[in-house]
Amino acid sequence: MGKYTQVPPAIPMSIQTVVDFLFSGFLVILGWLAKELWDMVKALKTDIIAIKEDMPRSFVLKEDYRADIKDIKYMLTKIFDKFDSKADKH
Repeated sequence: MGKYTQVPPAIPMSIQTVVDFLFSGFLVILGWLAKELWDMVKALKTDIIAIKEDMPRSFVLKEDYRADIKDIKYMLTKIFDKFDSKADKH
């Protein structure tokens, strides 16, 4: 026997190759999933920006709504008062 002896591999090469391929496939799937999630986040960001731009044109603020309803109630009160005063005259 010589000074240096060759140590046999702990795992046969064929099994190691299979493990490497499986790990590589796992990393490819993980990378694809990460890219899909990133694309979805980017799409959501653009959707949120579009909603923020469109919201003031599509919806009314609560304060504006309350002020408008208050004006309408005031006008209706005046109309009903006129009807009541005309009904009292007849």
